[in-house]
Amino acid sequence: MKELLQALTPGDPDRLLATQIDPKRLPSHLAIIMDGNGRWARQRNFPRLLGHRAGINAVRTVVETSAQMGIKILTLYAFSVENWKRPRHEVEGLWRLLRHYLKRELSNLMENDIQLVAIGRVESLPGTVQHDLQYVMERTSRNEGMRLNLAINYGGRTELVDAVNALIDNARLEGTLDSLEVTENAISSHLYTAGLQDPDLLIRTSGEMRISNFLLWQIAYTEIFVTNRLWPDFRGIHMLEAIEDYQRRERRYGGLNDGSESDDVESLPVNQLVAGR
Repeated sequence: MKELLQALTPGDPDRLLATQIDPKRLPSHLAIIMDGNGRWARQRNFPRLLGHRAGINAVRTVVETSAQMGIKILTLYAFSVENWKRPRHEVEGLWRLLRHYLKRELSNLMENDIQLVAIGRVESLPGTVQHDLQYVMERTSRNEGMRLNLAINYGGRTELVDAVNALIDNARLEGTLDSLEVTENAISSHLYTAGLQDPDLLIRTSGEMRISNFLLWQIAYTEIFVTNRLWPDFRGIHMLEAIEDYQRRERRYGGLNDGSESDDVESLPVNQLVAGR
């Protein structure tokens, strides 16, 4: 937080809001569904690809702000497995924008000690995109500041399928398939995010009230913040607003304040259930 405050101008609304945030209660893992690029472009009678290009500026702002605040993990939903259904020219344009971002931002990632990791079915991406991703991941692999996960060709359901298949393949190789036991820990250890803390806060832009097949396993107890602001218009102050809202909440992970049994999902007495039929 000190680095962020130093970067902000005294009297600036961003700085005033930043001073209200408790640095000891920051989300360790922040996830964002970056939605609204196409709608932003449509509202201005622009081609959709210009909306995606405008969204890159928001990516840079959020990455820098997160690193300056001291957030440990930032996961951005960049391209879903369903996005292949979009027009070919748009998908190809997205790959060009991604490659441009990687080349332009490498020095910025190094300067801010950020490690870039791509999660998803990266092996199915175009070869040139895979090459550029691999290059940047290798160059930033020793950075120890924030970890930036780019979810590319990602889907929560495909992630679970891949995790279970990896469990089966490993058991087959080890000759333990007959005794394989699928547990929560076993699945977690084979996810794309294996070894990482689950997200504390998920931000979704554009006002849509859905999670769009994103981190289905990991967000079981994640706090969710939805803003109507479209992604290209999302700025550091809006992220600060989401974090301030997050810090006003009480996270119970299914339990009561005193640590006793859960009240997140309450059950009705049998006689009330019968009476309600």
